[in-house]
Amino acid sequence: MLANASRLTPYLFLAPAVAVMVVALLYPLGYAIYASFLDWNPSQRIGEAEWVGLRNYAYLLGDAAFRESFWVTIRFAAIVVTIEMVLGVGLALLLDRKLRGMTVLRTVFILPMMIAPIVVGLMWRYMYHPTVGTLNRTLTDLGLPPAPWLSDGDWAFASIIIADVWQWTPFIFILALAALQSLPRSAMEAARIDGANGWQLIWHVKIPLMMPVLIVTALLRLIDAFKVLEVILVLTNGGPGLSTEIVALRIARTAQEFRDLGVASAMSNLLLLLLLALTIAMFGYTRWADARAARLAAAKEAEVG
Repeated sequence: MLANASRLTPYLFLAPAVAVMVVALLYPLGYAIYASFLDWNPSQRIGEAEWVGLRNYAYLLGDAAFRESFWVTIRFAAIVVTIEMVLGVGLALLLDRKLRGMTVLRTVFILPMMIAPIVVGLMWRYMYHPTVGTLNRTLTDLGLPPAPWLSDGDWAFASIIIADVWQWTPFIFILALAALQSLPRSAMEAARIDGANGWQLIWHVKIPLMMPVLIVTALLRLIDAFKVLEVILVLTNGGPGLSTEIVALRIARTAQEFRDLGVASAMSNLLLLLLLALTIAMFGYTRWADARAARLAAAKEAEVG
């Protein structure tokens, strides 16, 4: 009896967490999947909605607006992650040294990440204002014509990229700096003894050793970039036209403005599948990197032995 009770004890401790996960995660997920097969609007209870099977998904595949928002999302995520990785890693390499005031400088660099996305959107919207905004006033003072930051499709797309890069480059910077500071000093010393200069040390020693962390960091940021909503909602609300309407904003508009909860649920599930694929890729790479490191360590021990 006591043996059975001791075996059940771990499950009893896990039961509350499992119950919370089922209620807070699995139930809403199942609800969204079920809703995607319905012709459902907010005026109906879900039990009153008509079952339409895969019609919502077929509609999305033929919907030009959804395809455009999906393409905007892909472009936005790819561009911002690339720029943020270059800037974040570059800043980490630049600030990985002992200089007076470096602690304060590092703190200043991470401040944008601490600001609420709604505040970031409002702040940049005021800066992009066509007449009184800081950016156009600066251009005018320099004798240059003002830019149509939010009124032209290409400029608006560039505007949301600038705002996102400003806010989330510190995320890359923090993780890259942590990776730099955890590198084995023996590898750096060996490279210096072999005559490597600063650039050779970066390209042939530091970057390769940081690569596992950088790849996981890029995947994490890519997943987050696909879900960004608040900043774009405040800045452009997806306009002009559909030039800045990402999938998350399309989902919100479909549910609230077009009042089609079934199609919005189908969009959410497609986005979830994409993010799930990225997550699986991240975990797969992490496991592969760990296994590779273990094999290299075993081979090195065998050589020493």
